[in-house]
Amino acid sequence: MGGMSALIPIKNDPLANEKALAGIRHDKKRDTNDGFDGGWVAHPGLVPIAAEELRKVLGERPNQWEKQRDEVFTATDFLNFQPAQPITETGLRNNINVGIHYLSSWLAGNGCVPIHNLMEDAATAEISRSQVWQWAVSPRGVLEDGRKVSAAMVRAMIPEELSRVKDCISGQGEDPASYERAADIFEKMSLAPDYPEFLTLQLYEAMD
Repeated sequence: MGGMSALIPIKNDPLANEKALAGIRHDKKRDTNDGFDGGWVAHPGLVPIAAEELRKVLGERPNQWEKQRDEVFTATDFLNFQPAQPITETGLRNNINVGIHYLSSWLAGNGCVPIHNLMEDAATAEISRSQVWQWAVSPRGVLEDGRKVSAAMVRAMIPEELSRVKDCISGQGEDPASYERAADIFEKMSLAPDYPEFLTLQLYEAMD
């Protein structure tokens, strides 16, 4: 089974919607050609697109067991912690933004949330806060412009991204105070001296 494509249909924007659908086609075509026998999408309306790409390669066969890809990932790759791409300020800010947005939605009872036209769940928030924590702690956490990611840098960015999140949800009837609470939780989890084990454990405690 290939990984999930987080792209979702986009209402009221035909160009953006077609771009998203093209991304689904590309993702599922790549998965199938790489040897996967199934596909995973974030919206039921995207199942026909995924199924079409699978049928093009599989036809009536139940699987592609004969297609082995041992060269794709080796044992030594598990020990390589070097970032594959430069760490950017945009990426750091996106982690903060998405983390705050998701945490607030989770506290409101929504575990799967569309954010910036992508379907996100707890795994996304775990990645977001984990990367921020790792970049702040590790000497390798250096932005492409040479600045070291620090607790002070993250703390300065959190209120700025909180403001952007509030602008995004403005007019939707949501309580801005819940996002302020989420921002506080994100800061504590991302900058704690010891890495918090699971994001949801902290969230359950916040609900008491």
